[in-house]
Amino acid sequence: MNKTININLANLFFHIDEVAYTKLQRYLEAIKRSFANTSGSDEIIADIEARIAELFHEKMENERQVITEKEVDEIISIMGQPEDYMVDEDIFEDQPKTSKNPGRVRKLYRDIDNKYIGGVSAGLGHYFGIDALWVRLLWILLTIFSWGGFVFIYGLLWILIPEAVTTAQKLDMRGEAVNISNIEKKVKEGFDDVAEKVKNVDYEKVGTKVKDSSKSFFNAIADIIMFFFKIIGKFIGIILIIIGASGIVALFVGLFTVGILDIIHLPGIDFYYMVNSTNTPVWLVSLLGFFAIGIPFFFLMYLGLKILVNNLKSIGNIAKFTLLGLWLIAIILLTVFGIRQAAAHAYTGNVSVEKELVFQQPDQPIKIRIKPSDLGNNGNDIGINGVVLDYTENGEEVLLSEDVRLNIKTSRDSIARIEIRKNSNGNSFKNATETAGKINYDYAIQDNTLIFDDFLTTAKENKYRDQEVRIYLYLPIGAKIKFDKSPQNCWIIRVNNDKNMDGCEITKYAWQMDENGELQCLDCPDIMEDHDDDDNNGKIIINEDGVDIDIKGDGDNFKLKIDEKGVQFKTNESKKMEIKKDTIQ
Repeated sequence: MNKTININLANLFFHIDEVAYTKLQRYLEAIKRSFANTSGSDEIIADIEARIAELFHEKMENERQVITEKEVDEIISIMGQPEDYMVDEDIFEDQPKTSKNPGRVRKLYRDIDNKYIGGVSAGLGHYFGIDALWVRLLWILLTIFSWGGFVFIYGLLWILIPEAVTTAQKLDMRGEAVNISNIEKKVKEGFDDVAEKVKNVDYEKVGTKVKDSSKSFFNAIADIIMFFFKIIGKFIGIILIIIGASGIVALFVGLFTVGILDIIHLPGIDFYYMVNSTNTPVWLVSLLGFFAIGIPFFFLMYLGLKILVNNLKSIGNIAKFTLLGLWLIAIILLTVFGIRQAAAHAYTGNVSVEKELVFQQPDQPIKIRIKPSDLGNNGNDIGINGVVLDYTENGEEVLLSEDVRLNIKTSRDSIARIEIRKNSNGNSFKNATETAGKINYDYAIQDNTLIFDDFLTTAKENKYRDQEVRIYLYLPIGAKIKFDKSPQNCWIIRVNNDKNMDGCEITKYAWQMDENGELQCLDCPDIMEDHDDDDNNGKIIINEDGVDIDIKGDGDNFKLKIDEKGVQFKTNESKKMEIKKDTIQ
């Protein structure tokens, strides 16, 4: 049973048994004697005691653990005996300023002795083994090209990376062994007031573990495997830092240039104004998006730093819970805005207007013309479901949509009628009906010509609500119609016909309404069979102009045409042959 003594070593409290205390006391007294006549001896001894306290703290598993003679011997083997490092002053002055240990891993600290702002660049220079000047130049370039975003990253590193205060920390920063010899050299190089600073330092677990000099073969294999795992871990840490920092910088730039200051006006902002039913300011949504996405990116970067930097300072529970709270608030508010946005399309309302049509020549065919929009020439292609933001001649912002359909049906009597039905969505039936009533759509009658717009417009403040216009043209039985010309947007025409043609094909012919609500073609070919070119079947057309046969097969081609000029036929195996009408006679 050994007696236990409580000691205060560099402001740290330890329990040590009597034998170990005696050996430690003799060791410290020997060090003091060795540096008795050395300039800066007080600083050297204070740093040595601080380093010994640091090593003791690493070996303690809990606060009640007692330091034994074994731990003291291990500390002495790490620090070395004072007589091993006693050198002549003149010889010492001729030695290099630093003595790097190639096997020792550098630790990341802020170099406050060579700082311009916070010592981050100087610390990174020591950590990566490059001149701090290049690190500072890189910071300047990254800050310029990121619109100041890397200033935020620099501030985070300034907060998270501890500063090198003690001589031991400064040696760790440069990758030098922390022993009596190096501590003495660093003090002689001009570290002042180290002892006062050491008293206020709360030491954390740092340093390296003492390895047994007689490792077995299997332990060596295990060390090699662990080395590769560490390399992989460092690589993952670098990737996480790059992803996190890039995400934060991109969000930071977007927040100020687009969301808040509106320095750069992107077309996507117009899209936001079109669909924003909650009238939430874009700067508020940008700020919430920054917190919702940027905070996870920050923790990715922080995790990468934790992997790379063993002595990285914790941001503290207050900061962690504050960031978590901001993230939850941002997610909740964005969810609420999303629900309100979806509710804006919950109800459908419509407004219908029906009028009788009066033509100046009712016995003549009705001509239909589809008029394209004069708008849509501002180059803005950003929209949703064919709706884009455009400008009138007066500079008024309007939403332009091509969601217009023309349906031709049979009238219930001998009078031609037209019905304009405007449809829209809203967060209530009343709101939907009011929004539908604000849709602008025009048509006109000139002589016997009906002119329909192929577009609708509504004011920008009405937002996008799936606005659409459905036109129903009711024609009496026997009414004839023709199309002015094949319109650009002929696909908007919907009508049943005896030839099963689509809206674009029917514009090529004249039609007449029958009692079944179906258009009968007046000038279509008598026999007309259209086939898909992929089937290689060709076509056969017989009408008043003659006979036109074009048959295609697997590699074969036969063409025959008979008209008032005579007979023409051609195959892929022979030249074109013509028999004129005079020859036949």
